[in-house]
Amino acid sequence: MPELPEVRAQAARLDEEFRGRTLARFDPLSFTALKTAVPPPSDAVGAEVGGLTTRGKYLLMAVGPVTFIVHLMQGGRMLSDEKQSAKPKGGLARWRFEDGSAVLLTEFGREHKAGIWVVAGDPETQDPILGLGPEADSLSVDDLAALLASRSARIHTALRDQRFMAGLGRRLANEICHRAKLSPFASTKKLTRAEVERLHQAIADGIADSLDYESTQTAMTKSAQRPARVHHRTGEPCPECGDAIRAVEYTSYTVNYCPTCQTGGKILADNTTSKFLK
Repeated sequence: MPELPEVRAQAARLDEEFRGRTLARFDPLSFTALKTAVPPPSDAVGAEVGGLTTRGKYLLMAVGPVTFIVHLMQGGRMLSDEKQSAKPKGGLARWRFEDGSAVLLTEFGREHKAGIWVVAGDPETQDPILGLGPEADSLSVDDLAALLASRSARIHTALRDQRFMAGLGRRLANEICHRAKLSPFASTKKLTRAEVERLHQAIADGIADSLDYESTQTAMTKSAQRPARVHHRTGEPCPECGDAIRAVEYTSYTVNYCPTCQTGGKILADNTTSKFLK
């Protein structure tokens, strides 16, 4: 799933192209796309695009009195629509502008979960933005320390919890834990100050490096294209120490880590109940 860097870079590309253009019409191409009924998307017709921004993993397009909030989920993409075919493959919705240009939301894959919410007023006070945690790269060290101390969870789990902090997913959680030299199973409440500082720096660096890479691309990258040290690198040598990257497999995701760098040489149990296998 696209994370904060990918969504932020795509928002910047779309903002540069479509800011200031006047919306002529909004066409839902799939009955599953639009998640709200009030206000109607037609309220935005005739208004200019005020800009495209992000909140966590969400894209926000402000058009006059409303904001279109888009979640791409796993296979969604929001991009300039040059062909404007009547039935675009995977098409969910299209924004047409008075100058003849358009933006298309598509989704490929077996799971069709991408969606659009139309809200009036402050998006922060309404679903689906309401309740999101702070942006992952907006926290000070002290903010992060307080946040980690507020709940008991594995670091990897906490990093992916959008109500805890917004914008991170499986890849960045793996990469951040490796950068911070912390076990993905370490408890949030038991981290030392030095470990919190390392985690804070790893979050900042992981997001910045990914954003730098994504910003050089002309379109949102696929998951396999995104740079990674340990994510989906099971069996490959760790770039820091040369040890083999290990994996803990779950039904819907994989935790990757380096035993030497992160767990003192211990191999994490490949289940959700045991902490370690010696």
